[in-house]
Amino acid sequence: MKEANESSNIVNLSQRLDPSSGRGGDLLNAVRSIATRRLQQYIGNMFEHVDDALFDLAEKAENNAAQMHYFDGMREVRKRRPVIERSFLAQVSRELNDFVNGHHSSSQNNAPPPLAGSIELSLVADNELEESLAITSLIGKNETRLARDLFAVNQRLSVICGGTRIDDATNPIGPALLAQAFRQSMRELSADMRVKLIIYKLFDRYVMASLDELYQETNAELMRAGVLPQLRHEVLRNTAGGTNAAAGAATAAQGDVPAPVQADDSEASAELLQTLRTLFGARRAHPTVPLSAITHGPLPTANELIGALSVLQSQAATVQPALPVGSSVMDITEQVLHLKEQLMSQLGSLRGQRPGQIATIDEDTIDLVGMLFEFILEDRNLPSQMQVMLARLQIPYLKAAILDRKLFAHRQHPARRLLDGLADAAKSWSEESDRDGRLHDTIKAIVDRLLQEFDDDMTIFDRLSAELQQFQDTNRRRAELAEQRVAESTRGREKLEQARRRAAREILNRIGDHSLPPLIHGVLSRAWANYMVLTILRKGEESTEFREALRFVDAFIASTKPVRTPDAKRDLRQLLPGIERALRKGLSNVAFQDADIERLLGQLHTYYRQQLGEAVPAAEQPQTVEGTPAPLPIPESIQPIAESMAELEEESANAEPEEAAITPEVREELERISALKPGTWLEFSGQDEHFERAKLSWISPMSGRYLFVNRRGLKVADYSPYELATVMVDGRARILASNALFDRAMDAIVDRLSHEEGRTSDTE
Repeated sequence: MKEANESSNIVNLSQRLDPSSGRGGDLLNAVRSIATRRLQQYIGNMFEHVDDALFDLAEKAENNAAQMHYFDGMREVRKRRPVIERSFLAQVSRELNDFVNGHHSSSQNNAPPPLAGSIELSLVADNELEESLAITSLIGKNETRLARDLFAVNQRLSVICGGTRIDDATNPIGPALLAQAFRQSMRELSADMRVKLIIYKLFDRYVMASLDELYQETNAELMRAGVLPQLRHEVLRNTAGGTNAAAGAATAAQGDVPAPVQADDSEASAELLQTLRTLFGARRAHPTVPLSAITHGPLPTANELIGALSVLQSQAATVQPALPVGSSVMDITEQVLHLKEQLMSQLGSLRGQRPGQIATIDEDTIDLVGMLFEFILEDRNLPSQMQVMLARLQIPYLKAAILDRKLFAHRQHPARRLLDGLADAAKSWSEESDRDGRLHDTIKAIVDRLLQEFDDDMTIFDRLSAELQQFQDTNRRRAELAEQRVAESTRGREKLEQARRRAAREILNRIGDHSLPPLIHGVLSRAWANYMVLTILRKGEESTEFREALRFVDAFIASTKPVRTPDAKRDLRQLLPGIERALRKGLSNVAFQDADIERLLGQLHTYYRQQLGEAVPAAEQPQTVEGTPAPLPIPESIQPIAESMAELEEESANAEPEEAAITPEVREELERISALKPGTWLEFSGQDEHFERAKLSWISPMSGRYLFVNRRGLKVADYSPYELATVMVDGRARILASNALFDRAMDAIVDRLSHEEGRTSDTE
């Protein structure tokens, strides 16, 4: 009987259909019909929200340039929407047709074509990277979220395709191929990358978020047709992102006879568990308690252990560690280290006799959970306030581990995902970024509920994970908007600074060793420099307008040369009309008033009459010293250019040393920094032991500076690589681990047990 039950849980892919047969073809056509209908509805719904989203962003834009990007994007989307929709649906249709005809694709086949040409190559490459990161994140998130339904669709499609393995990457209606199809269709849109990234977020929200309905309808249709109607949807993912079915591991029927722990489909997890068993076995071979101290009697059953832990849990639920922590960390560390002793005492109280020992597997579980929470209290990736909070979960997690032996075996176990989720949220916490206390209170509420409500119903972990995820998603959306504004503002300042340096360099190179009159120098270094900067920002450095601006600089400098011959006077007179026209046009573009332009031109007329040796009427005599015009209003957003090339080069150097002068410590940190990816969290320490946690939000493609924001998306700091390396060498910043808490803890526990075994072997 037992064998029959076990075999019923196994997906038998020998039940397969010939896709070329009428039956198989009809089923595949049914899937195609469902997908086409729903995707057409989803993509249309998405585009209905694009206008509103871009309009809201335009209204909140920090400057006119950013606002125009969003308005331009709105116009372009309205114009290109039908083409994009048709392109997306056509690509999905082709994938489905190929699938029906037996040609199974892969998301890798839809990768963007290689970049060609040299114009704006670095910018294009940067945009491609941003787009790729957005798509990769979108696919990964949804494959995880939709794992159960997607797994069932994969298995059923495998059956009706004659047993050919269908996975997430080859499923024609899977997140990977749908996202890549949409990316290809977005090539029809000539819009700024920031607009495209907003549309990708909306695609995630209105198309990918609705795929569960598509998969559920597809599964229901295939089940009605008799394709794997009894299929269980339990899904486990390996580290490479693949998906396989795994039969559920039964818990022990008797407390003293636990079922073997079954590892998931990850070879790494299986190897880790086997290593732990070996190390715990070696540990038991060298007991620290003398045999004479062990009393005899029946071993506690699993029910007795759960009962004793429930009593301790109710006591722990009434304890509220105070913040700031201080002694609370020490107090809770004592509780973690002595839980086994407390558990044995409680067992003694419940049965009237203290047991001398407990079952081997239970003792290993107790020790393993104890080490897990010791690690949490030592993990510098967590703020101390959060360490105290999470450490209170030791008893509920020990109960969960005894109730369900799969907790340490399966990466996707609900209890494990909840603890990893809490730690991930806690990692970003700081008093500064959580002034309203929402994150702190949310984590505390989840901890309190687990302590107060967890009895033996393991579904509570799923419910609390969903609540935490909802809180995180809400805050993430709000933070992403703030983060985007910070990045746009920083990008705008860098473009402005780059344009200012280019204009300054061009003007100073052309001036060279010439000694210009103050009037001419003032016009070039202020009024005309402003015009050149704005021309670069609006039209680009390769534009006709910028080349004309440079020709004016040459002509303006040439007009200051001494005029000693009739030919020279003739040449100067030929230059002057063009100089005046260019000045009128340029100054009007940088917000000079007409009266100010006329005043400046009047001063220049006087100067050129003197150059030509003509008499200057008394009414036109200069009113200021040495013919220098009175100050003219300059837009505050544009700084005057540097006074010399030396000053400009000094600014560009940014006080960073030459390569040979960099110390080995800084060079080592620079190598680590070069590998940092956006999304990595760091901890920065300031004065008075103040700590701030910040995420690497953006790396400037222009300056290479690193922008950091807190969990609310607000700017914390920005550093050049050298500045950041120096701060890290000084101990004022450190990189926080990016892998999951549970994985870090397991590695640390194996390392600790290995060292214990090594020390024991050395003493023998």
